Amino acid sequence: EFNEKYPDCDVDSPSNIGDDQCGGGDYNTQECGWDGGDCIEFNEKYPGCDVFSPSNIGDGKCHGGDYNTEECGWDGGDCIEFNEKYPDCDVDSPSNIGDDQCGGGDYNTQECGWDGGDCIEF
Repeated sequence: EFNEKYPDCDVDSPSNIGDDQCGGGDYNTQECGWDGGDCIEFNEKYPGCDVFSPSNIGDGKCHGGDYNTEECGWDGGDCIEFNEKYPDCDVDSPSNIGDDQCGGGDYNTQECGWDGGDCIEF
């Protein structure tokens, strides 16, 4: 039945198509029926948002990279506060800022508030 319905859908786990979870990448394609219909609402709400795990959008945690973009609604609104507080802080995991652990590299910068204050004493 899968091959009849989606003859050009080439994914690693065909059983994930139409499982009520919007999957990203090859699953959220026209060939796969927008993940068997699971991604239709997501695509309508966030056109142009192409992320690996669409379920991370709006999950209450600010994700970086492609999630924290205008196309993805600043991670479904999860990154709005972070972006207001640290507008020039560009890190992979914004939720690590101010997590009571001093992170190095891009986190321990003036733009990121010295890791949200975690690195002030070091």
